[in-house]
Amino acid sequence: MARILIVDDAEFLRMRISKMLRADGHEVLEAENGARAVEKYQAENPDIVLMDITMPEMDGLTALKEIRSINSSASVVMLTALGQESVVLDAIKSGAKDFIVKPFERERVLNAIGKLLPKE
Repeated sequence: MARILIVDDAEFLRMRISKMLRADGHEVLEAENGARAVEKYQAENPDIVLMDITMPEMDGLTALKEIRSINSSASVVMLTALGQESVVLDAIKSGAKDFIVKPFERERVLNAIGKLLPKE
């Protein structure tokens, strides 16, 4: 399947998504903020990044731009809370492939990932 980097400052959310993705056969990497996400992206070159927008140290929008400067075709899906529509638009303009609104359903996450996986 895919190597997926989950980036969120909430550990419980990373654990929840990790469990869901591992059960679906994916390899999972984690980062707790945007700065660590950029480091992990450079070191591990994951297939897909699921990234929260609001985080300490470096927010998701800044990290998205950094990752896209490393790899212009990076597949990044933003995780957002309700009411962050303007930030989501900025993220899409900056190259995010999709966004998922929290709280999210398992199927929504798996569908977003499925759309980004290479077709066999």
